[in-house]
Amino acid sequence: MALLALSELLGAPVQDSSGASRGRVREVALCPQEDPVRVASFIVRTRSGDRLLASASVELLDHHGLRAATEAAAWPAFYGSTEGLLLLERDLLDQQIIDVHGRKVVRVNDVDFLEEQVDHHVQLKVGEVDVGMRGAIRRLLKGIVPRAALNALVAKLPPRTIPWEFVDLIETDPARRVKLKIAHERLARLHPADIADIVEELAPAEREAVFETLDEEVAAEALAEVDPKLQVAIVESLDSERAADIVEEMNPDAAADLLADLPKETTEEILDEMAPAEREEVAELLGFEEDTAAGRMTTDYLALPPHATVAEAIEHLRHFEGDVESLSSIFLINGQDKLVGTVPLARLVLAKPETRLSTLQSEPLLSCNAGANEKEVSALFDKYNLVTLPVVDDQGRLTGVITADDVISLLRAKL
Repeated sequence: MALLALSELLGAPVQDSSGASRGRVREVALCPQEDPVRVASFIVRTRSGDRLLASASVELLDHHGLRAATEAAAWPAFYGSTEGLLLLERDLLDQQIIDVHGRKVVRVNDVDFLEEQVDHHVQLKVGEVDVGMRGAIRRLLKGIVPRAALNALVAKLPPRTIPWEFVDLIETDPARRVKLKIAHERLARLHPADIADIVEELAPAEREAVFETLDEEVAAEALAEVDPKLQVAIVESLDSERAADIVEEMNPDAAADLLADLPKETTEEILDEMAPAEREEVAELLGFEEDTAAGRMTTDYLALPPHATVAEAIEHLRHFEGDVESLSSIFLINGQDKLVGTVPLARLVLAKPETRLSTLQSEPLLSCNAGANEKEVSALFDKYNLVTLPVVDDQGRLTGVITADDVISLLRAKL
């Protein structure tokens, strides 16, 4: 299986079935909706204008050019419509892509094809993209340095390539994203923190494109990891319906923090688009001062009465739809919603199903008032090595939970 670079192919002479030279390669095109790897056609510049040469009509291809199995007259005219086509020079060379394997944004210097013979014609498949000096030097010195000398020079350079299966393209045009089937499925499989790092490297239009195509849950997790100032810019770039879909999937406290930083009009538009339950939860948190315990807490927690059993607690855990970070403990509340105990999840594992939760609670019972400041909250986490801290109102009623992640974010913001 031979290797051929896009830079070598562009400008290469094209012969028809008679052996006469009819033009030169101007572009190489993929049709991603049919095959995201195989070259579909070549755009050939001829004396009578651009022509479209189907890949299946090419019988010979090498560094010196390609030869078609058909007469040039049979090649249809190309009038410039590229709907559904990914043109490799225009859309890929010198463009930024996402390397999902290396978890970074890189710029493409060249494209390497795998060449094979299939049913008496040549088939090219995109093998990898070159993001190193080899591709850059090959393109820079093409036509200036003799081919043999250039190949010898390039061979001495260390390769920096990314297999095509690890590449996510960035397309800012929504219509082209759909037609080219760009959905960032590979990117979505990364850790949210890695997605956030990648997004922070992109230009504003590219960031918007990524968040428009990510699944709402993935987008919410990634957005929570992005720098707060950038969060605001991203959400403002989205329409209110899409922004609401993402904000609904965020932890309530993170969603409230984000909406609090947005212009009032934008916040109201997003809240109007949110589902009633999520809107009420976030709106309640927006009413608290950000630098207080209530302003940092989440309302995602599991609270049960003291007389509930371990079996009942486990059944509630199975149906819990909140964020797992707040689930290190189950909180015990009485009939007036007052906090009366805390049960670490680890104790559930060791207890019998019929055991009452009241017999498993930790001592001492730690909590903080909703109006406690950030310094007081941090001190409690530090002193008692807490993972979660319940927040109560002036009547001792449980109103929310602060997680260790909230405190870490707080401390990072102070650095």
